[in-house]
Amino acid sequence: MEIQTILDHVTKTDSYKRYGKVERVVGLLIEARGPEARIGEVCYIHTKLQNQKITAEVIGFYEEKVLLMPYSAVSNIGSGCLVEATKKSLSIKVGRSLIGKVIDSTGELLDGSKLPKGLKEYPTEQQPPNPLERPRINSVIPVGVKAIDTLLTVGRGQRIGIFAGSGVGKSTLMGMIARNSEADLNVIALIGERGREVKEFVEKDLGPEGLKKSIVVVATSDQSALMRIKGAYTATAISEYFRDLGYQVNLMMDSVTRVAMAQREIGLAIGEPPTTKGYTPSVFALLPSLLERTGTSNKGSITAFYTVLVDGDDFNEPIADTTRGILDGHFILDRKLAEKGQFPAINVLQSVSRVMPGIVDSSIMSVIQKARTILATYQENEELIQIGAYKKGTNPNIDNDIQLQPKILGFLRQGMNENVDRQAALDALQGLLNGSLR
Repeated sequence: MEIQTILDHVTKTDSYKRYGKVERVVGLLIEARGPEARIGEVCYIHTKLQNQKITAEVIGFYEEKVLLMPYSAVSNIGSGCLVEATKKSLSIKVGRSLIGKVIDSTGELLDGSKLPKGLKEYPTEQQPPNPLERPRINSVIPVGVKAIDTLLTVGRGQRIGIFAGSGVGKSTLMGMIARNSEADLNVIALIGERGREVKEFVEKDLGPEGLKKSIVVVATSDQSALMRIKGAYTATAISEYFRDLGYQVNLMMDSVTRVAMAQREIGLAIGEPPTTKGYTPSVFALLPSLLERTGTSNKGSITAFYTVLVDGDDFNEPIADTTRGILDGHFILDRKLAEKGQFPAINVLQSVSRVMPGIVDSSIMSVIQKARTILATYQENEELIQIGAYKKGTNPNIDNDIQLQPKILGFLRQGMNENVDRQAALDALQGLLNGSLR
């Protein structure tokens, strides 16, 4: 039986290598006459230098020409260079021995050393799971951040967007979640980051303790648009691999906005028409196909945190609006709170966790609703209070809220290296609302 199986494989094996030739290079786009290939297939471009091959990917076709984009910079490629088809999509090597490592978009170690042995090859592009095969989210995952664990509780397998402008504390919040969360593993994708920020995040925000249970995927801003997109796909594939092993995984991607920008670059390069604010239609097709891959399964779960960089603090710009509609909740980081020294600068009134009512007990929900009501009432009357137009005694409820609002904000304030138990935080909040804390 085994011999027959081997013979069948030999019979079906295509031993021919297929080649084409480069005809034109425009920017980062390479046009070739042949080879026979499909969208997403990896090809090798043999340059004029001896033994040098540049890896590229098929991204489209135009008038019988194959359109390719390289993973690295376009160099030493000229007219007539051979293009070799591999008949394979991009795959990476993944396994438990990868935990604690920092890799690039193709799965290679960023420090240039060799990958550990015993890793398994795994394709980076997967289909989202069948909706009917997704278990419902029915349990809480504590993340060690008071504002989230109390007023914005996250469920195991939930997908959350962290929306903020630049410099409001996204990376710091991600580092806190990575270190303090009760997940088995963190997969962190740094997409389009400055080169300086990578080491800073790994050593400062994540730290040695966080790195011990993390895999970091890096695609810096100087790399090609294709590498930035592949960084997002690689991180998601690694999360799926460990989810299928039964792990409870945290996937943190910073940022999905830069993934969308990279796809816009590719779309414009192959001639897609720009639509909303210059974004091409393929951007709005990529986002749901990528974000829907995370979540629950019958074996494990991926709890995903995607940061969204909002230009000019406009939370209704196209990528922010589209992402918010796909995900299961969003946290808004408010620049005004950051300017007042409130960290993490989460605006809990503008933020929402859509699965929280289904995973939190009714007694706890009543405490949470009471705290949110106090903050909302104070915000509605803030201008009157600040200019002195409101007189004490006019409304007993507002009088009470004026006293409790600064205490709640003080409760939500948390140091970068502070880890808070969820139950202790809930007890402290309830005690504060009952007046036991003065």
